[in-house]
Amino acid sequence: MIHSSMNDRGRIGLPSARSAGPTIRLLALVVAALVVTSTASGCRREPALYELPEAQRLSADLVVHFTKAADAANRAVMADTDDASVAFARDAEQNSQGVQRSADALKPILQDLGYAEEARLLEEFGGRFGEYRALDRTILALAVENTNLKAQRLSFGAAQESADAFRAAVEAVVPSSTSPHHWRIKALAAMAVADLRELQVLQAPHIAAADDAVMTRLEQRMTTAEAGVRAALRELTAAVPQGSSREVVAATAPFDTFMKVNATILELSRRNTNVRSLALTLNQKGQLTNACEESLRRLREALAKRTIGGTR
Repeated sequence: MIHSSMNDRGRIGLPSARSAGPTIRLLALVVAALVVTSTASGCRREPALYELPEAQRLSADLVVHFTKAADAANRAVMADTDDASVAFARDAEQNSQGVQRSADALKPILQDLGYAEEARLLEEFGGRFGEYRALDRTILALAVENTNLKAQRLSFGAAQESADAFRAAVEAVVPSSTSPHHWRIKALAAMAVADLRELQVLQAPHIAAADDAVMTRLEQRMTTAEAGVRAALRELTAAVPQGSSREVVAATAPFDTFMKVNATILELSRRNTNVRSLALTLNQKGQLTNACEESLRRLREALAKRTIGGTR
């Protein structure tokens, strides 16, 4: 019976051990083809399923990094110490680098998804951000110098100290009211101090001025005031008693110190880094910031309308 059954199976066409090899190989090729087809079909679905959420996340990162970069740069311009300016400038640069990294990561994803409009908006933002970043670097380089702030500190510090020392030295020259030249000497001393105070008063508008022509006019007035102080000192030397002339010479020293400090103040003020960085921030940078933000807004809105199926 067993022998008969085996003969029967051979007669009904079941494959023998010798003929099974080609059949198995054929089945393996069919399965492999199905796997390849399924894998290829799956790859076409992956961009919408996985890359769209990633594109939306990266577009949000762009907004966050750009906002932080702009805010830090503004703080660097407005900071009242060198350390604060440098720290904010470093923060602005780091966030600008974050913007660039997010944009670089987003670009190939949009291309893979076939999102032409979003890719165009990203390209538009990239061009505007390039202009923004170039200007921002100029602004930050100016901001961290803080030349106007340093000039102001000298005006309120070393210049004020030497001016007070000069006033005290000049007033010490004034003799008692019994001296025959009392009123003339007192008037010359007052004139010298008044011209010195004029020099001090002119420092503040010079430091704040944005126009070179305005600074030049202020410096001309300073030159006149300095000449008035030196003329008064010469007349004092001739008017005071012989024994007091040394005191007038001693009063000249703090004035010379004041003028050296004043020259440094003018040099720092002429560089005008704080005023220039603020002007650039409020004007050109403000326009570029608005343009970048508009591109990012439109990019995010376009991506928000996309669905997993790739349609709007």
